[in-house]
Amino acid sequence: MNRLAGVCQAKKKDGSTYYRASVTYRGKHISLGSYPGAGEANRAYLAACTLLSEPPRCFSTENYALCGNALPFDKWIVLTNFRDNGIYCHTPIYLSHRFFIYYLDASTPLKFDADDLFFYMEHKILRRGGHLFVADYGMQISLLSRYGIRAHAVPGRDFRFINGDPLDYRYSNIEVVNRYCGVTRRLHHGRSIFTARIHIRGDYVIGRYPTEQEAAVAYNKAADCLKRKGFPRNYTRNYIEDLSERDYAKLYAAVHISKKIRNLTFP
Repeated sequence: MNRLAGVCQAKKKDGSTYYRASVTYRGKHISLGSYPGAGEANRAYLAACTLLSEPPRCFSTENYALCGNALPFDKWIVLTNFRDNGIYCHTPIYLSHRFFIYYLDASTPLKFDADDLFFYMEHKILRRGGHLFVADYGMQISLLSRYGIRAHAVPGRDFRFINGDPLDYRYSNIEVVNRYCGVTRRLHHGRSIFTARIHIRGDYVIGRYPTEQEAAVAYNKAADCLKRKGFPRNYTRNYIEDLSERDYAKLYAAVHISKKIRNLTFP
């Protein structure tokens, strides 16, 4: 049997056969994925050859249909970017002027600043529910944590996308409103007031404070108080990087928390 161009036969651990497709472009050998049949693998190879032989043109994901879906969408992005911009990325990235787009799929283009390019070239973005994260050294790291946004922060309350586009992750488009667990900000007569709350059997107000740091430390103090009383929940403590250990201790001692929380008892 004649071997189809761009196709290599392989065996799984159970002995069954599958086929790998690959193409070489600008001296780089590029895998196009694995396929159950030799014909499918060959169609992927031919689609890649056609794509890479075309001149750079105005980029649009609508052009994906022209390859007849023979290539996986992420591979199509990788090859198109390599053809148009001369940079090979392992992840589905397309470079634009001063920023790049990472395609989770054809309808989910995430925008990032060019400064983040090398990170996302090496880290695949994953999605679970409504959360986006990358795997790094065996840990799941939220995309939002790169902006100083804590886990489980609520869009619109704790942070916001300035231009209203929740897919635009450029630093200039993300405003952090509430950086700390249990802390929210509101304006009162033109001044910011920070309220600290903690969830016990419902939300309890710990207190209202003139600074975000005081509210964050008050949350920690309330969490410590509940732990000493035997409340079983393990609260995440706020880390205030702008405070030295000595300044944190002074603020911790000085900040007041609600009498209702201090007097709570648990069986």
